[in-house]
Amino acid sequence: MTKADIVEHIFEKVGFSKKDVTEVVELVFETIKETAEGGDNVKISGFGNFMVRQKRARRGRNPQTGADLTITARKVLTFKPSQLLKEAVNTKK
Repeated sequence: MTKADIVEHIFEKVGFSKKDVTEVVELVFETIKETAEGGDNVKISGFGNFMVRQKRARRGRNPQTGADLTITARKVLTFKPSQLLKEAVNTKK
């Protein structure tokens, strides 16, 4: 499902103009992005958590040459679905 599909689905359900729905969807994604960029977690009740984790530097290997290298420390964004979302995905319809 793409962002355009989400806009279309909300447009059909709610009945607002597509322009208004697009602005709201863009604003929601922008808010999540800005919050994550700031290093904060985003918790959406009944959906899940977007968490920013710090990964430490570690040793790695170039698979083409076999040369050892150091993978730098970095932040990663992870998503952990809520129990409600897990149950909804695993429920047969």
